[in-house]
This record gives sequence, C-alpha cells and structure tokens, in this order.
Amino acid sequence: MNRRILVTSALPYINGPIHLGHLLEHVQTDIWVRFQKLRGHECLYVCADDTHGTGTMLLAEQAGVAAEDLIEGVRREHVRDLTGFGIEYDNYYSTHSEENRTLSELIFERLRERGCIFTRNVAQLYDPERGLFLADRFVKGDCPRCGAADQYGDNCDVCGATYDATELGRPRSLVSGVEPEIRQSEHYFFDLPQFGDMLKGWTRSGAVQPEVANKLAEWLDEGLKPWDISRDAPYFGFLIPGTQDKYFYVWMDAPVGYMASFKNLADTRDDLEFDAFWAAGADTELHHFIGKDIINFHTLFWPAMLEAAGLRKPTRVHTHGFLTVEGAKMSKSKGTFILASTYLEHLNPECLRYYFATKLNGTVDDYDFNSDDFVQRVNADLVGKVVNIASRCAGFITRNADGELALELADEALWRRLVEASESIAERYEAGQVSRAVREITALADLANQYIAEREPWKLVKQEGTEAEVQAVCSLGLNLFRILAIYLTPILPGLSKAVSTFLNVGPLRWSDIDQPLLGGRINPYQALLTRVEKKQVDRLVEASKESPADDKDSGEGDQAHITIDEFAKVQLKVARIAEAEAVPEADKLLRLQLDLGDGQRQVMAGIKSAYDPASLIDRLVVVVANLAPRKMRFGTSEGMILAAGPGGKDIFLLSPDAGATPGMDVK
Repeated sequence: MNRRILVTSALPYINGPIHLGHLLEHVQTDIWVRFQKLRGHECLYVCADDTHGTGTMLLAEQAGVAAEDLIEGVRREHVRDLTGFGIEYDNYYSTHSEENRTLSELIFERLRERGCIFTRNVAQLYDPERGLFLADRFVKGDCPRCGAADQYGDNCDVCGATYDATELGRPRSLVSGVEPEIRQSEHYFFDLPQFGDMLKGWTRSGAVQPEVANKLAEWLDEGLKPWDISRDAPYFGFLIPGTQDKYFYVWMDAPVGYMASFKNLADTRDDLEFDAFWAAGADTELHHFIGKDIINFHTLFWPAMLEAAGLRKPTRVHTHGFLTVEGAKMSKSKGTFILASTYLEHLNPECLRYYFATKLNGTVDDYDFNSDDFVQRVNADLVGKVVNIASRCAGFITRNADGELALELADEALWRRLVEASESIAERYEAGQVSRAVREITALADLANQYIAEREPWKLVKQEGTEAEVQAVCSLGLNLFRILAIYLTPILPGLSKAVSTFLNVGPLRWSDIDQPLLGGRINPYQALLTRVEKKQVDRLVEASKESPADDKDSGEGDQAHITIDEFAKVQLKVARIAEAEAVPEADKLLRLQLDLGDGQRQVMAGIKSAYDPASLIDRLVVVVANLAPRKMRFGTSEGMILAAGPGGKDIFLLSPDAGATPGMDVK
C-alpha cells in the first residue's frame, strides 16, 4: 500500500552558516525521504529557516540592515549549502512568512477558546541601557548553586545546575555590559499540565524512541508546568493578537513553520490539500527529525498545542544524538568546526553522506567524525568494494563484447541472493538503522567481489575461445553492482545517477531489483567515485581553522553575539595595495602587501577567484587595522580587507571615497 508522508528536519537558526552538525540531521532525513520515494510512496520533505527572536533583531542592528533582508540572505546561503550535499527539499521556506503568521494566530485563538491560555506577571532581568528584557543567553553571572563565574542565565556548565536568570549572582547583560534590573512584566502562558495524561499515552504509543519515552516519563511524572509563550517588545517576530508589545516566543511559532512551509507548497500544487496532512484524524503520516537537545519542544509542547488546536499529532519524532569531531566538541581553533561551504571546496559531498550513513543507527547516541576512519571507510568499503565491481568488469564488456551484456545470468543463485536481501535492507532503512543497511550492502559486495576474483576474467580473456565466458562473468558482476547501487541510492543520489548513465538505463528503482539487465548495451566506463586522500582532509581542517579567540560558543545551538561597544573597537583604515601575488598552495588566497601610511603589513585575502593580482596594484581598499595577527600555513596575516558578495567570481572589494589616502580612518 502506498503511503502519504510529510517529513521535516529541525529548522536551522539564522545565527550562522550550515556546519557538519546541521548536515548530520539533514542528510539523515534526506536518506529516509529518498528511501520512501524509491519504494514508491508519496513522501514530501519541507523545511525552513528559524528566524525570530531578540538575536535576529540585534544581528540586523549590528549589520545595519533590515531584519527581513538579513534573514533572506542567510536563507539563500543555507539552501545553497544544504542542497550542495544532495539534500532535496520539496520546499525550503522561512518562519517569517504570512502563512506562519496566520497559522500561529489561528492556533493561539483555538488555544484561548479552549481555555488553555492565561496571563500572569513574571520577574525578568531587564537591560535599562538597551530597554529590553534579556533572554537567558543574553545574560551571564555567577552560578547560584556552585558560584562558578561567567555562566549563562539558565544553566551552569560547571555543576550542571538549572535555575532562573534572576538567581544569578553579579549578573551582566551581554548586550550592553550593564548590570540588569529585575522588573515585572505580564506574559501569556499555555496551560501544558492539562495535557499530561494525553502526553503519557502518546509518548508510549511508538511515536518516539524507547529511550526518549523513558526520559519524557521523568518529566511527566514530576508534573508539567505552564509554558511561557510570549516575549516583550522590542522583538523580531509576530505580535500576539490583541496586543501592541507582546510577541509570540520563537519556540511557539517555529514548529508552526513546518505547517507554513507545507502550506506554501500546497498552495502551488493542485494535488495537495493542507487538511489532508494536518487535520485531526488525517490518514497521512507526519515525521519530524530532530536533535536530542530539543525533544521537550517537539514531544511535549508541540503535540499538546496540536491536540488543543484540533490538529493532528506527529506519527513519529526521530531523535538523533550530537556530532563530535575527532572525539570532541567542534572547535574552530582546531579546524574541526567545519562549515558545509568549506567542505564542498575540498571533498565530494557523497563521501560525507556515505560516512554519516555508516554511523546512523536510529538511536539518540552521539556520533563522531574521525578523519582517519572517514578516509578508510570511503576508500576501503565504498570505492574498494562497491565501485570496484564496476571498474573491474566494465572494460571487458566494452573491449571484448562491444559493450553488450550477456543474455543469461552466469550464476542465478548468487544474483538471487542479492535480490532477496531487499526486504531486510528496506527494514533497516525504515527503522533508521542505516548503518546496518550499509553493513548488509557491503557484505553483499564482498560476495560479488569474491565471485569475480574466483572467475579471474583478466586471465580468462588471455585464453582462446573464452569470450562468451568473460562476457557472462562480467555481465553478472555488473548486474550485482546494479543491485548494490539501487540499495545505496538513498545514500548516494549522485552515484545513482552516474550508474544509470553508465548502464544506459533509466533512474534506478527499487522495483527493478529483481529485473536483471540482459542483452543491453552499456556506455564506456568513467570513474564513478575516486578515493579520498588524507591530504585532502588535512587541507579541509587547515582551511577550517580560526584563532582561539574565535572559538567561543562554537557548539551546536550556540548563539554568539558581540556588543556595540565591542564592535566600536574595530579600526577601519584606508590601505593601498603595494604588492599582490597568488599563494600557489592555496585555492582561494592572495598574498597582499598593504601600505597604511605608517608602514606595510602582509594580509592573506581569499579573493583569488575574483581578482587578477596584477590588477590590484595601487588600488585603495578598506582594512581592519587592529585585527590580531593570525599564523597560517602560508605565512602570517596581519589584518583583513573588507569585501562583499556570494563568493566565486562575485567578490567585490570595498573601496574608500575618492580622495582617501593610506592610513586614513574609515567612519
């Protein structure tokens, strides 16, 4: 029976670019979606950028742009980076949309009509200089439990305690640096405790993994508390209906972004109806893929809101663990905080998709990216076992059989063995146990390679009258390879397309697994995938390194900001480019000698793709003059020139006004 499925990934926040942590989840989701489509089901994949909050407002202020322009620019970058890894969305939208506003207001009104909304005063920390109430991440102080200094307003990294920001000792605002005041403000609350019994049943219904259900049971048994769903102005988001200075808290309208993205998609297609996927009792499926740090929002608050609003609850919430790199939290100074865009400059995205696939197990365990393991698995298993079958057999068919496959299978029992693994592998994909599916696939590849090694077509071809036998052996090898390629299609969509071209067939389909290729003509073999060299990974790590000062708040979910006072410390000066040359060992760097009027300094600039070094001589540019020197593999960079643009050839140096001279301050 064909299923109708709607799938989402957690919404990336607009505070930064896409990195390996984001990619783990979105690749995991994409693999599951592609598997469902390959099996013939209707499966839609929507996502969006999470855009609301005080953080967005402050980022826009610091950048000197409208918040709407900021979030749209980031959204485009996110889409570029995510789709660069073969992730195929049916719609990638934004939570700052009219669809989201309308749906958020509709849900709020339904909650209020049901008696699930009430107001009460809340004591909060207030920044008198900036005139705003401070979210937990915008205040630091001493832990009220152990006394540790410099702790955020919700939990202590030293002792693990959780608390209210108002309990902090010596609090300071991270926005302005001043000591905040405690003030009262009226807030709107969702009466979550009303839904405790419903949630106890739903979380034990198979909607979440057993280990997640056990964790949720701890919270449910302790008793739920009402949930604060409002925030005070100034704030970037949606006003609560009937108010002038109260906004929906970002976690109230962010999950509604799933609905809004689907609504935006459905409005463009005649075959989709919003209610068919979101009305209570809908016979479709709804699946969320999330990290374990946000299970409370997706498995308590969100289903309770949907229940109260008369909408359907998720069929299943698939929760995964965190990603570490080389056994530790991602670090910019170590080069292990790897951005998607940086990876794409150095390595094939299919290799990372495969490596993640070897890790995904359907549990909430954390995953580690180890560079040596990455190289070994890609080269030994994917290239050495799977792709090797095609490269070993194709030449014999092209040279000795004019590209034509045999009319019969040389070993139908072996071929049947690979075919009959389809249901077992499908069960692994369905359960999210992708690593077990990969192990089964590579074990089958071992059988295929063993068969070819035993038949030794490279020896047979040297004997008289063996043309038909060589053709039969290698034709079976390519048929076995095709089955393996179909099994790997959810993981490696790019390889799958290349294989279909090579074998001269249409798109690889799961339903064709038991239909052998007999008598067809293949195209000449071209490398389907190449080995990864360790030096490529080393260059990726080197390109990802930043100074230790930039290593703050580099974990998943962190939101680092600077204050206006910190920004004011940046010294912008006019400089003349005295010398310019390419750095031969680097893909993007030019080495510049800048004249700032009081002497020269060397700056490494990533503008090689856009500028011929000779054209830059004597050009005036704007430089950050008081940036700490940074030691790089190619020398020390003693500043930063300012440029804008999406990258590639579209990088535009910022030029000072006419009449400027080296050393002049830029205001």
